[in-house]
Amino acid sequence: MSLTPPRPRSGPRRRTLLAAASGAAAALLAACSAGSSPGRPDAARTATADERALLRAAADSAELAASYDAVLAVHPGLAARLTPLRDAALRHAEACRGQAGPTASPAPSGPSSASPVPSGPPSGSASGSPSGTAVPGDEKEALGSLAGAEQELSARRTKELDVLGGDAARLLASVAAAGAAHVYLLRND
Repeated sequence: MSLTPPRPRSGPRRRTLLAAASGAAAALLAACSAGSSPGRPDAARTATADERALLRAAADSAELAASYDAVLAVHPGLAARLTPLRDAALRHAEACRGQAGPTASPAPSGPSSASPVPSGPPSGSASGSPSGTAVPGDEKEALGSLAGAEQELSARRTKELDVLGGDAARLLASVAAAGAAHVYLLRND
């Protein structure tokens, strides 16, 4: 038996410190998962910018799918090669629209920064695009024009990644990577 009486504790108890530390950690994790990230202090502004970027990406993917349709109308023999890529472009448009959310308003209207199928010289071209852009009459040139459109769109999406929030950036990076793979498939037999 101890002959000395118990001393009263000075300072906070261990449980109090652990509770405070876990509360601070929970608050920090909640702030990180709310979409904030370094360099983006205004979460509301970022969400709106993300929605606009995703809606723009959806419109670009839909326009790209229309370019595939135009090439397929002129070159039906390429259907086995192009249909899966066209379908992927449509799925990308759907995924971007879905991620933008149902309440997102469309991006401000303006000219698209890229024409999906560049117009070629009048000779040797056939018109079949919904926008009236000429589709090259030669299959290799038509594939090259689609590859160029995919490459330009993939590069533009990649440049946009650093200003987007987490989920939007991940989706756009995935779509850009798929576009780069499409370029490879279009340029190599």
